[in-house]
Amino acid sequence: MMETGQKATITRSYSQADLTAFSGLSGATADTHVPEPLIAALFSYLLGVELPGSGTNYLKQDLRFASPAPLDTALTATVEITRLRPEKHLVDLWATCVTPDGTLVCEGRSLVKAKDVAESPLSP
Repeated sequence: MMETGQKATITRSYSQADLTAFSGLSGATADTHVPEPLIAALFSYLLGVELPGSGTNYLKQDLRFASPAPLDTALTATVEITRLRPEKHLVDLWATCVTPDGTLVCEGRSLVKAKDVAESPLSP
């Protein structure tokens, strides 16, 4: 059962080879930092595979990018459930991505529709 405060995390670093592959697929110009879509993809992974998981429909993502993400640096992306709305099967989550020294790369809100959203005793 999902609960408010529940979290999922993934840590990944991107190399120059990843950046080159992304540029080839997207047509974007290669840069010296991790492109924002690759960081956002970490949240997509977490929402679709970890929390809430399989069957999740992504409805909205608002991210604010605070600083560039350097290549070859471990980036830790986390999603945390902030609100459950079982009557509509909606889950609100807060998303953050940080470097090992705690530098905030981005943060924002995710809204997803998920199956099996039940009100827990901890939900507001």
